[in-house]
Amino acid sequence: MNIYSLIDLIECPRCGGAALLEEENGWCWYVVCADCGAQTIQFDYKTPEGRLKAAQDAARIWNMGKVVSPSPGE
Repeated sequence: MNIYSLIDLIECPRCGGAALLEEENGWCWYVVCADCGAQTIQFDYKTPEGRLKAAQDAARIWNMGKVVSPSPGE
């Protein structure tokens, strides 16, 4: 199953840059902006079944605009 083909991401809510869905060493997913570095929290999973849900949760939060920015004052 190609999770990347199942997930739709909008542009970065902070800068309009490209969004990237990233998997971290087989334990979590998050979304990050390729331009400004804004990102979601990490959504961890422990089972193969939880892997898709974690990716969907990261995408849902990103698409709602709930991101953390590395900019000063955040």
